[in-house]
Order: sequence, then C-alpha cells, then structure tokens
Amino acid sequence: MGAGYLEILRAKHATRLLTGTLVGRLPNATAPIAIVLFVRAEGGSYTLAGVLAAVYGLGTAVGQPLLGRAVDLHGQPRVQLPAAVLSALGTALLAVTGLGVLPLAYAAVVVAGVFTPPLEGGLRALWPSVLGREDRVHRAYAMDAIAQEVMFTAGPLLVTLLVSLWSPAAALLVINALGVLGALSVVLSEPSRAWRSAPREAHWLGALRSPGLLALLGAFFFVGLALGSITVAALAYADGHGDESVYGRLMAALGLGALIGGAVYGARQWAGEPERRLRAVVGLLALGYLPLTLTPGVHAMTALAALSGVFLAPAIACSFIVVDRHAPRGTVTEAFSWLVTTFGVGAAAGTAVAGPVVELGGTAWGFAVAGGGGAAALLVLLVTGRVLTAPRPGTAVVAGSENDRNGAAEPGFSSGHKA
Repeated sequence: MGAGYLEILRAKHATRLLTGTLVGRLPNATAPIAIVLFVRAEGGSYTLAGVLAAVYGLGTAVGQPLLGRAVDLHGQPRVQLPAAVLSALGTALLAVTGLGVLPLAYAAVVVAGVFTPPLEGGLRALWPSVLGREDRVHRAYAMDAIAQEVMFTAGPLLVTLLVSLWSPAAALLVINALGVLGALSVVLSEPSRAWRSAPREAHWLGALRSPGLLALLGAFFFVGLALGSITVAALAYADGHGDESVYGRLMAALGLGALIGGAVYGARQWAGEPERRLRAVVGLLALGYLPLTLTPGVHAMTALAALSGVFLAPAIACSFIVVDRHAPRGTVTEAFSWLVTTFGVGAAAGTAVAGPVVELGGTAWGFAVAGGGGAAALLVLLVTGRVLTAPRPGTAVVAGSENDRNGAAEPGFSSGHKA
C-alpha cells in the first residue's frame, strides 16, 4: 500500500515541499485549540473563545482567496513569505497583550487570520510540475490529505504539550515561529520560485465563475461547520470529565481516524466520476458524526472520535480532484484557496454556534451540530448533482494544466481523465 506514496516522496523536491507546507500550516491548523486554550487561561468564557476562534476563521476566509489570486498573478515567493510573517506578528500581539483590551485582541486575531499564507493551494499547484503524471498527482492529493491529518493529530498534542511545559501564550508564539520557517522552506525551493500560473481570463469573479466549484464550496462549508463544532464540544466534554488532556486525546483520535481512512483511500486507483464518489464519502462522513452525541466514557468516546474521522481525509482528497476539474484556467491557487476559505468559514460558524449551544443545551447538543453539518453537506451535493457531475467546457480542470504551458505536465494530462 505504501509503495505509491514512497514513489512520490522519492521525487525531487516532493518531501521538502510537503514538509514545508505541513509545518507552515501548523498555525492555521492549531489555531482553534490554541486560541480556545489561551482565552480560557486568561479567564474568558467559552463564548468569547468560540467567537475569537471564529474571527480568526473569518479572517482566513477573507485572506485566502485574495492571497491565492495574488499568487496566481505574481508567483509564490512574493506572497507566501510576507503573509506568513504578518500572520505570525498578529498572533504574537495576541499572546503578548492578552484579553485586557478586547478590541486589540480582536484586531490581532484578524491580522493573524487574514494574512495566513495560502500554502495549501500553492502546494497543489506545484504537484504537477514536481510529479508530472496525473496518477501521481492524484495520489499526492491523497498523501497531502493524510499529511494534514498527521498534523491535526500531532498539532493538538503539541499545543497541549507546550501549554503544560510553559503557557498558552508560549504555545501561540512557538507554533507561529514554526509556521514562518515552514513557509520559508517552501518559497526558497526551486519549484516554488519557478512556478507560474497559466494565462487567465480577466473576470472579477475569478474562480467563482464556475458553478461546479460553487456547488463544492457550498458542501464543504458544512463539512467545516461540523469540524468547527467538534472543537468546542470536545473541550466541553473534557471539562466535564475534569481533565483538559482528554481534549487533546479526542482531537488526536479524530485525526488518527482520518489518517487511516486517507491511507486506505489513496492506496488504490478509483474508477468513475469523482463527484459521485464524493457524495458517497460525505454521506459516510455524516453518519460517522452521529454517534458522538452519545458522549460515553472517555475510552469509548476516543474510539468514536477516531471512527468519525475515517472518511474525512478521503472526502478532502476527493474534493481536491473535483476542484481541479472545475477551476477555470489560470485560477488554480485561487480555486484551492476558496476551498480553504469556505472550509474555514464553516469551521468558524461551527465554533461560534457550538459555544452557545453547549452552554445552553450541554455537550451532546454540541456534537449534534456536527452531525447536522455532515447531513447538510450531503444534501448540498445531492441537490447540485447535475451542476457538479461534469466539468464545464473551457475550464483548466486539472492543476497540471496550469503548468502545461511551462512544459511541466505530460501531454494528455487534462480534465478529461477520470480520477
């Protein structure tokens, strides 16, 4: 099963790009837990913690497509590294000033979110120039999703470790310093410096002029909402059991389940339309969230958290292929950034909703928000089935086509291929 992944990692620059992106995204991936723990340590309420995490997510939502479009227009190094530094400075401001002046705390979180570098979209734009063949790129998408789950598994544990060794403020500072180093590693690499987007049609909507992409974004808003609500509900569950470390265990279990699911998914080639496959995977993802509402003992709850994550990485990996198939030419980084944005907005909404829901109805209702989000995502995919089934004519629907003009992708590497 691992032979295909090893083939990708042996490709020149692949390991560096994957690792750099992974480390560079660590601040964004751990922001919900880091902000929540920081606010609670400063004496803030669950609602304030959820709102600040939501503000960060909304800031990311605003910044990602704008920065993604800037990357498509101006290249990666000119955008990614300055954005990473500014984002880290915003987080440092929050860590140093605390909650004493709330408007300043909100401003710091906004800066940190808006300037989060679009490393995800940038990596997926680089894969074709590094790997060449379509089958390798599709497997790289699965590996990318798996790597993210490693980060989401290790990230909460790292944050809780830093908190236990020093403080929540120190955790914020260390995580963001690592993020800047990761971004630096990516932008100094040869593929990042050489990459150029394909020519694009001048249109104010950019990637959003694709109806298929809009349908996908609508579904993944609700997937993000489900995950965002779990962040708050899991912390409330841990508080109810009198052990803050339980939170890290639950989130790590969720990531571990996704890692296993992603590894199995990416180990084989799938026939048929990826859009149809995505509906099935999201349906199973929604079903996996429902048992969390039972809120059993810690050991059983950890197992349920792992089970709920099994179909997360396959859903994400499949969504990458669907983005490729529907993104207009010249908008590959922007299109992937919109996926990150929509996911972030959903997660922000989930944290904002789950905070009051937990305080009013209890932990089980917080997890019920996750189940409802999964069901809503499936409903969107079902309702928009016709729009999403096939790529629209004239779209550069595989990221490799962004590099066709640079000779980076092989002939025939285009949207007409099945995933």
